[in-house]
Amino acid sequence: MNKTRQQQLTRWLKSQSAHGHRWLRLSSLLGTLSALLILAQAWFLASLLQALIVDHLPRDTQRIDFILLLACFAARALLAWLREKAGFKAGQAIRLALRQSVLNRLTELGPAWIQGKPAGSWATLLLEQIEEMQDYYARYLPQMMLAGVIPCMVLILLFPVNWAASLILLATAPLIPLFMAMVGMGAADANRRNFLALGRLSGQFLDRLRGLETLRLFNRAAAETETIRDASEQFRQRTMEVLRMAFLSSAVLEFFASISIALIAVYFGFSYLGVFDFGHYSGPVTLFAGFLVLILAPEFYQPLRDLGAFYHAKAQAVGGADALQTFLEESEDAAIKRGELKPDLSAGFSLIASNMSVTTTDGTVLAGPLSFELRSGQRIAVVGQSGAGKTSLMNALLGYLPYTGSLLVNGMELRDIDPDYWQAQLAWVGQNPHLPANTLRENILLNGHQDETRLKQVLELAGVNEFLPRLPYGLDSETGDQAARLSVGQAQRVAVARALMKPCQLMLLDEPDASLDAQSEQHVNHALLQASHDQSTLLITHQLDRLAQWDEIWLMRNGTIVQQGDWATLAVTPGPFAELLAQRGGSLE
Repeated sequence: MNKTRQQQLTRWLKSQSAHGHRWLRLSSLLGTLSALLILAQAWFLASLLQALIVDHLPRDTQRIDFILLLACFAARALLAWLREKAGFKAGQAIRLALRQSVLNRLTELGPAWIQGKPAGSWATLLLEQIEEMQDYYARYLPQMMLAGVIPCMVLILLFPVNWAASLILLATAPLIPLFMAMVGMGAADANRRNFLALGRLSGQFLDRLRGLETLRLFNRAAAETETIRDASEQFRQRTMEVLRMAFLSSAVLEFFASISIALIAVYFGFSYLGVFDFGHYSGPVTLFAGFLVLILAPEFYQPLRDLGAFYHAKAQAVGGADALQTFLEESEDAAIKRGELKPDLSAGFSLIASNMSVTTTDGTVLAGPLSFELRSGQRIAVVGQSGAGKTSLMNALLGYLPYTGSLLVNGMELRDIDPDYWQAQLAWVGQNPHLPANTLRENILLNGHQDETRLKQVLELAGVNEFLPRLPYGLDSETGDQAARLSVGQAQRVAVARALMKPCQLMLLDEPDASLDAQSEQHVNHALLQASHDQSTLLITHQLDRLAQWDEIWLMRNGTIVQQGDWATLAVTPGPFAELLAQRGGSLE
């Protein structure tokens, strides 16, 4: 990663701090107050030592200074705790805002775009990479301000006491941030490579885990295990490279801080021996001056050392921000623009396409040109071989893929309609059931509205009642992760029940009977066929034997609709549909 890119990412990271600016200001304020207490603590301690060792004052006369010294210790501990709390809150607020930005963008992009990358990469982006920014906002940013303020405060206090020691501190202070920056450039690049390796490893592992049974069936488990082992080894090597950079940075900081403090100690030692006679303003160098400077010298370098210790947090944040900002910038153009119109669909519904082409976000044509009309209450079955463009058409109707040409909903372009409002008019059942909620009841009633009478009808119609008694808590039984506690057929029936419970203007069915056993397929098809009479319905299917019950059939080939009509007409009319019907004997695979 070049220097310009690092600077750009650093500016972007700082711009995100606006989400937690109140907590960041509080953390910086608490750090400044703690620095003032450090100065007071050093002054009281040096005064006590001067009074007891040199001036031989009675201990009773120093009682107030001793109490104030103890109060400084206690107050510093309290401020340190409060500062940690404020820093954590700042990082938490910013991380939540960043995650919300990513989730909002993924919502705008839609599932058709998201499926282009392995699920593990999204998990890495949302969890590890954003999580790695916590220390940057909680510790590094507030420390940057304190690294400039605290040394200045120390110098302001020490210059009137001893100008020679103050000049030593002033001369050696720039060495620490200089070497810290030199080491940090390599650390940021190492972290970026580390995050890339982590993203690849997460994607590989999660995808292999999901397809474990398939890998075993094809005897590929050993080969994939070796692939993951190699990826893990590469990730280990990159992690050790990052740690090596972090340790090198700490070693450099400790070395220069130790050398500087040693120089000050040597100066005062020779001053007390009478070898040096400079640095003071009047009279000899006092024990008070020596103790004050030596007590504050480590505190002078401590903010810079802390900044160096937290510098690896900046390197981690820059590495994570590279992927995060790249995603947000690249996906901004890919996101489908949101419309604002909300047409009145209560009186009727019509969908008219004219020279419509479904495209990817980068403009690649997936299907089209398409011209069709879907009237209110009409039931359409779409057939065609795999790759004909059926699912692309449905994704465009769902609002997940862009299109060119015209697609009018009651006379308004679909792209100009508010996506949330449009999807509220739709019900959808896909090939693979997704049950995101915790229980069956929550998955069926995603909108939160419960009508017990309607719920009982839907459960009976979808065939959920058939297996419901076998579940431990009925509708309140948990489905498990990825609906693991249900069979595919049971999960699909729940998905059908969810679609039937939702009032809609258009029902979209994408091969809802795929991968089902005969009994589940019968339940699902019966329920959906009966429900298709309640609103406009578009069904994608490979099965041709049930199409006689649908109003119209669209046959797609190579992304276009090559034939339209009802079953009675198409079955006897020479053409693509009649040929398929004769060749496949009632099923289209």
